[in-house]
Amino acid sequence: MSDQINADFSQFVVVQTNDMEWQQSPTPGIWRKRLELLGEVESGHVTSLVRFDPGAKFPDHPHPDGEEILVLDGVFSDETGDYPAGSYVLNPEGTTHAPWSENGCTLFVKLQQYSGKDRPHVVIDTNNAEWQPGRMEGMEFLPLYSDPEPAKGITRLTRVPAGCDLGPDPHPGGEEVFVIEGCVEDEFGRHESGTWFRHPVGSEHNPTSPEGCLLYVKREHLG
Repeated sequence: MSDQINADFSQFVVVQTNDMEWQQSPTPGIWRKRLELLGEVESGHVTSLVRFDPGAKFPDHPHPDGEEILVLDGVFSDETGDYPAGSYVLNPEGTTHAPWSENGCTLFVKLQQYSGKDRPHVVIDTNNAEWQPGRMEGMEFLPLYSDPEPAKGITRLTRVPAGCDLGPDPHPGGEEVFVIEGCVEDEFGRHESGTWFRHPVGSEHNPTSPEGCLLYVKREHLG
């Protein structure tokens, strides 16, 4: 289908979102950059960047198969509270809201990828959460969500110090990464802030970070 975007999960994909134009959504004042889309144009499995202009409000709507939000800048709001940059929110299946942003915001959003009405509502202030030591000196990670069904993956933020060489990094269940800050390099290129990439099941790469970086990472969910 012509509307599908990066819908073949067996393929390696890299998207430089800074090179993309914002596209108007059906709601005035709300814009998006779609990184992957599988299914219906307005109701399918989708990963995207979403921008709210100051004062923009989205109509009340449900979340079949849930919604995942990471606030990249500004303040995102809905009936449950105000979520500044660094907030991570999982809205489970069956929830509804009518979100807005008083002064504007930018979000990393995943829809239709959190199925099950027994899933929890998760809110994490990553700015004040307790980070854990990673597998390399100076590396840290912050768990965001680990699904009870292993095939649906784990989600975390990863902070990598400058000059770190992570060595071989296998992906038995696939991986996707959004570079929030800094830069990561591997044999596929230099991935600066704003880059989203997805590695298929069974792949491997050898990442380094000359300047250091902060990453959104989701793993083991493509098997």
